Amino acid sequence: MLKKALSGNRARPTRPNPLADCPLNAAFVAVGGKWKLTILYWLARQPHQFGQLRRRAAPISHKVLVEQLRELESHGLVSRDVVGAVPAPVLYRLTEYGDTLRPLIETVRVWGERHLERRRTGPTVESDLACTAPLMHAGGG
Repeated sequence: MLKKALSGNRARPTRPNPLADCPLNAAFVAVGGKWKLTILYWLARQPHQFGQLRRRAAPISHKVLVEQLRELESHGLVSRDVVGAVPAPVLYRLTEYGDTLRPLIETVRVWGERHLERRRTGPTVESDLACTAPLMHAGGG
């Protein structure tokens, strides 16, 4: 018995992406989203193992952190270095190219700080997980 395909299931021709050559779109694809800048901030401060990074970016899930790190790796911003014997711990760090994002990350952090102050109605809550410390130049942090 043959089933007929519904007419709506035909392959549609793909349209070119009108934003393919837009620098803002390219930047957002590489570093945009809920977690990427936070991950990049912590890696700009120092290399982290997966578990350390997950605690820093709490409440990110294991699955989402893996996805975000893979995307950052695919853009050449983060490297995944195996250090030690099996089961080998993995250390994530900014690549030299990823390090070029420091000024952007710091600018966004400062803007966010001012934005929070503008909207704040109560006292500031201090936390070790808050991204409040300024980023230092490459190698510092």
